[in-house]
Amino acid sequence: MSASDRPGTPAPDVTEASGTPAAPLGDERPERALLRGVDAAAAVREAERVGALTGRATGAEVGVLERLQRDEVVSAFIQLSDQLVGAQGFTEHGFRHANLVGRIAHNVLHHLGVEAELCDLAAIAGYLHDVGNVVARTAHGLSGAWIAYDALRRLEVDPYRIGLVLSAVGNHEEQHGSAIGPVGAAVILADKADVHRSRVRHGADPARDVHDRVNDAVTHSFLRVDARAATITLELELDTERSSVLEYFEIFLDRMIMMRRAARTLDCTFRMTANGTPIG
Repeated sequence: MSASDRPGTPAPDVTEASGTPAAPLGDERPERALLRGVDAAAAVREAERVGALTGRATGAEVGVLERLQRDEVVSAFIQLSDQLVGAQGFTEHGFRHANLVGRIAHNVLHHLGVEAELCDLAAIAGYLHDVGNVVARTAHGLSGAWIAYDALRRLEVDPYRIGLVLSAVGNHEEQHGSAIGPVGAAVILADKADVHRSRVRHGADPARDVHDRVNDAVTHSFLRVDARAATITLELELDTERSSVLEYFEIFLDRMIMMRRAARTLDCTFRMTANGTPIG
């Protein structure tokens, strides 16, 4: 996934967004991990390791994320969230996804020429957007917003900026969210664009689940922002032997509609290509 720029900045730039493969769930459960001594400090180390990998993969070094990666509560909750949704059969929602969404959200606004402070808030909101899964999958954007509030207060972020992050986190779900500003719009675009085979958990059988099958079929995913043309394009490369473009739309149509509205919030037109062919 990538972003390009407004007039007066360099030509459109593309950055691959894949990252490290989803970790195997195996027999490990949060309760068992606690008993064998896995604690928040270990989660911080993992957050920092994945963050460094993702920064290199996306070409985005976002210093503000380092503060969150060093926060024991945030790190433990993101790691625990991924274990809990994994136990429910969902794809990866851990440090890989959190880092990608944060960095891509930052890039989208940066390459559109938005002021740096809003780019940083988009990075924060993107990193925290799924932390509410530690409470429940249902309405995790809303519960995640209050977890984000607690974390940002500890980091002494001022209330106005916290409010913008909470709005973005609370509005990223297609069931009841909407893009009401640039920070939230960037998070929506970054989150919904992260469809890639590296999100499929080790040992999962894609033939049995359509979400795993579609993610497994996507070999490359890019979010290209062209400010000169005022377009934001999701570029996918799919292995059609594994899943079809039609199957992609079968499960992701609501997400694509949400991305189109988010792009419109940024005064851009949303487009999509699959294997080089325009499809929207």
